[in-house]
Amino acid sequence: MKDPVLSILIPVYNEVENLPELGAELSAVLAKLELPSEVVLVDDGSTDGSYAAIAALCREHPGFKGVRLGRNVGQTAALSAGIERARGELIACLDADMQNDARDLPRLIAKLREGYDVVSGWRKDRKDSFLNRRLPSMLANALISRITGVRLHDYGCTLKLYRAKYLKPLRLYGEMHRFVPAFAGFLGARIAELAVNHRPRTKGASKYGIMRTFKVLLDLLTVKFMDEYMGKPIYLFGGGGCAMMALGCAAAGFTLYRKFHDRVFVKDQPLFQISIFFALVGFQLILLGLLAEILIRVYFDIKDKPPYFVAESVGFD
Repeated sequence: MKDPVLSILIPVYNEVENLPELGAELSAVLAKLELPSEVVLVDDGSTDGSYAAIAALCREHPGFKGVRLGRNVGQTAALSAGIERARGELIACLDADMQNDARDLPRLIAKLREGYDVVSGWRKDRKDSFLNRRLPSMLANALISRITGVRLHDYGCTLKLYRAKYLKPLRLYGEMHRFVPAFAGFLGARIAELAVNHRPRTKGASKYGIMRTFKVLLDLLTVKFMDEYMGKPIYLFGGGGCAMMALGCAAAGFTLYRKFHDRVFVKDQPLFQISIFFALVGFQLILLGLLAEILIRVYFDIKDKPPYFVAESVGFD
């Protein structure tokens, strides 16, 4: 078999009812694509026999491959396991619940070939409940787009297509899978968005709840830090520390002014204690920034990882 050009990654968690239909649909789509492909299904610690169904698909369909994780560790880790094993220069991701339509893959590939590095699916006509799924998602997408500067309507849609060179360098942890387009954008990827079909779930149960929205807000702080301050954390901590110390000096100066001008003793002004507090916190933030600078340099040295990403080169062996 030829080396695959397209790798399709599918995280699976308790979707045994959907897997046979998913395998049949994907096989039909890939047969029409006439593109060397592989399908990597990652079982994220399922307890309903999903891995046995994955093994059956691998026997039935050429190019299907299965990976079983020891326990449920979340969609981000499952995608990371798939990315590490994917061999194609193009990597597509989709869900196993049959709500994503595999027949959209040719359209994503055609869009990518227009000169893009990432094509993100947009569930424009989403078939989920409004109050606990679509509304939180709309708010989260608007916030993520505003903070990261990578504007997408639907960060939560798993159906996306990437050039592998923008996925392979990433190290994904926690629940960071939804921010992958933003990370690719930080590397300079050209990103497009394409409206895709979205189908209602007919089998199995959703694994997402309203708590996911709160996780997004917390993860967004990490993403913002990694984008703007990962290479120079002193700018964040040191800037905050200098601001706190400036406030402390201003408060102390006002205290002295009141002492000499209004004859108000320092012991009668609580603002003096506040100025000391601001000065101490500011000093600690500056020290924290210096420690973070040291840790970042140790990180890059140990990982032998440069603080940049090379998108293309020419004339090298």
